[in-house]
Amino acid sequence: MSPRPHQVDFHCHLDLYPDLAEAIARCDAAQTATLAVTTTPKAFRQNVKLAQRSKFVRVGLGLHPHLVAERSSELALFEALLSETRYVGEVGLDAGPRFYRSMPQQIEVFRRVLEMCCAQGGKILSVHSVRTASKVLDMIEEFLPRDRGQVVMHWFSGTRAEARRATELGCYFSINQVMLEKPKGQELVQSLPTNRLLTETDGPFVEENAQPIAPGAVQKVVHDLSNILNISVGHAREMVVQNLVELVS
Repeated sequence: MSPRPHQVDFHCHLDLYPDLAEAIARCDAAQTATLAVTTTPKAFRQNVKLAQRSKFVRVGLGLHPHLVAERSSELALFEALLSETRYVGEVGLDAGPRFYRSMPQQIEVFRRVLEMCCAQGGKILSVHSVRTASKVLDMIEEFLPRDRGQVVMHWFSGTRAEARRATELGCYFSINQVMLEKPKGQELVQSLPTNRLLTETDGPFVEENAQPIAPGAVQKVVHDLSNILNISVGHAREMVVQNLVELVS
């Protein structure tokens, strides 16, 4: 992502805001390097069309685990579009109560996504892993070797042991402000290598002052990171930007 950004929002659903073009413009105005994740392959082209002139927004090709049960037929479209982007997301697994029944389909779709990314090489994936961190890491280890792609664990909620394993597999972690509201999340982040940390909003799903968080509004998570890591806000922001530069270089 170039020119060098001021800050990083590595997981935001820009197309779920009321005005996608405005959301993109906000990220550009704030010089926020933003990964616009999509939830279905059919959403990808419209995102790309509106972001094509953006200096700071890149679009991920996604097939969200919450939608696999009804959208698994779009896997062929995913395959057809994959060569058009370096970024993949949101993809992964979710074993929460609402989505547990579709786990066999989720696993099959995620396996195919990883295999396709491996075959093409050089992809950067934003990966969902609710109640499935160990299974997600097993699949990454089996189907996407480190030299064939790069994984960013989005809103990671696994154990410290699972986080350590993810780190050993070369994963990065995108951190949002909700993750840092509780001691468990703070302790998890403190255990991670600082050179693997990115920031995200996960907007519009994260709320701030009872409203959906604004696209690219990572100021609070940067501030909270600075407190947890005992560094200045400026240092925390620059650290995250440099981590992104390393990831995409």
